[in-house]
Amino acid sequence: MIDTKDALKAPPAGHRGDQELEIVPVRNYGRWIAAVISLTALAGLVGSLAKNHNLHWDIVGDYLFAHLVFDGLGTTLWLTAAAMTLGLGLGTLIAVMRLSSSPVLYGIATAFVWVFRGTPLLVQIIFWGYAAALYKYVKIGIPFTDITFFQTETNALLTPAIAALLALGLNEAAYASEIVRAGIQSVDPGQTEAAHSLGMRPALTMRRIVLPQAMRVIIPPMGNETINMLKMTALVSVISAHDLMSNIQDVYAQNYQVIPMLVVASLWYLALVSVLSVPQAWLERRYGRGTSRGGHASPLRRMLGGAAGLLGNGRIGNGRIGKKNKEDGR
Repeated sequence: MIDTKDALKAPPAGHRGDQELEIVPVRNYGRWIAAVISLTALAGLVGSLAKNHNLHWDIVGDYLFAHLVFDGLGTTLWLTAAAMTLGLGLGTLIAVMRLSSSPVLYGIATAFVWVFRGTPLLVQIIFWGYAAALYKYVKIGIPFTDITFFQTETNALLTPAIAALLALGLNEAAYASEIVRAGIQSVDPGQTEAAHSLGMRPALTMRRIVLPQAMRVIIPPMGNETINMLKMTALVSVISAHDLMSNIQDVYAQNYQVIPMLVVASLWYLALVSVLSVPQAWLERRYGRGTSRGGHASPLRRMLGGAAGLLGNGRIGNGRIGKKNKEDGR
């Protein structure tokens, strides 16, 4: 016969008295070895570049803040903002047309995406830059008649900057339309049905109900498109649009210092991309709430969070668990 009083007095299995549980984190030796190797290789590369006299760091320093470079930066930023505005506005319209039940609107929008997404951007830039070879004059009037409301020479209207804007904006519209279309299709169709049941018209439903909910899917990739657009503006140098890359090419065509001038351009592009990456990362976290995981955090945030987690686990292990053991021992 088992004595219940003695069973209650007996210590539970695995009882350690007043000793506290020690939490030991998993040691990833392979990760530390890979980190040391990577940092060593990176330090060697940076040191090699810093000591390379062929880079002519004195020339890089002379032109890094030159007036010609700042003029090109202004054009680059202007082209980026204007092309993204044109691409997003026109892309939204094309996305709605592709989702339309009208076969004509759907066909026109599909053909637009097919042409501008199917041809290289460099080809489109050159095409718009030399559009005067196809049409000498730009006319606005009634088709198939001699009635003309507006007429001007193509070269006077399509300056290199305008040609670059058209090429970048129309190309971006083709890609933006697919992003917007994906965002619209991600919204539950029940939202549209509920809006229609309340008497809202399709245009109002799209503007007030569907598009605001689609922003969660649309805005994060649009941040990537903005950064990509900033770098793609370098292609307009083929038509001398006086952007950053165009001015850099003008300089090294005279002093023949190609590599140092390309370093100047690379440093400025890296700086601008770094600045744009901050709001882009914030938008991804802002519109990804509820669906984002820990992997979406920045490396610095993950490191700080991991360190805080280790400290927190140590406090829990030494505090609550240790306290519980003392109570059990008592």
